[in-house]
Amino acid sequence: MLYLSRKSEFSATHTYNNPRWNKEKNRKIFGKCNNPNGHGHDYKLEVMVRGTLNLSSGIVVNTADIKQIVNHFLAEELDGKFLDREHPFFIKNIPTTENIVNYIWESLKPQFKGCELYRLRLYENHYLSAERKIDSMTYLTRQYHFSAAHRLHSIYLSDEENKKLFGKCNNPNGHGHNYYVDIQVKGEPSKETGMIINLADLDEIVEREIIDRFDHMNLNLDTEEFKELNPTSEAVAMVIYKILKSHIPNLHKVGIWETDKNYFEYLGEGDYAI
Repeated sequence: MLYLSRKSEFSATHTYNNPRWNKEKNRKIFGKCNNPNGHGHDYKLEVMVRGTLNLSSGIVVNTADIKQIVNHFLAEELDGKFLDREHPFFIKNIPTTENIVNYIWESLKPQFKGCELYRLRLYENHYLSAERKIDSMTYLTRQYHFSAAHRLHSIYLSDEENKKLFGKCNNPNGHGHNYYVDIQVKGEPSKETGMIINLADLDEIVEREIIDRFDHMNLNLDTEEFKELNPTSEAVAMVIYKILKSHIPNLHKVGIWETDKNYFEYLGEGDYAI
């Protein structure tokens, strides 16, 4: 099976409002997103399809066909619209990122011939995205940031083994990173809010449990979690997942960007061994 992806963009305006709630409750649940005058985003949409190789043409499907299908749909349905005032679906359904990606999925899925829609990823901005996959699940990813120092040094290895394995990252004085943390949850959007999880609640949990704990810390020296555990980014991803799981039951995975080039993720499948 081969997988192909194509990116497109569109702009839209919207507001979050449940007409069955009063103004106070809407403001409490949705915050600034409840502004009645609306707010907008430049959305980026990544469409991935899959299929088998046509040996005659050497392709699965012409990517120009994907472009035409997706761009025509976006231009007709979403681009330049005030969604919950102009679009029939979003007049009745709050235009959260989760609801938008699900609507696009249901609309595009029947349109592809010779391939199968496999995944949609919709970026509302750099720090928030939603996905819909062929497994019928909806995923929401929120990105956070903290700065910390660490030294890659295992208490279970000799000094010589540590130096050989970790090189300059074994510097006794340590080094630092701007860590970017992707927190992904999965589930069905609430019919009342259109959200898988209230972002204000998610932000509060991550700020309290992760940012306050690790930001501007030396992971080896200032945290209990890494007193004996080597603070590799793999371990950091695992530790963050374990801390958050009891606070976020629908947590799916934690991703760590140690640098723009180095990315690690943990899905809670299995544990570590010595």
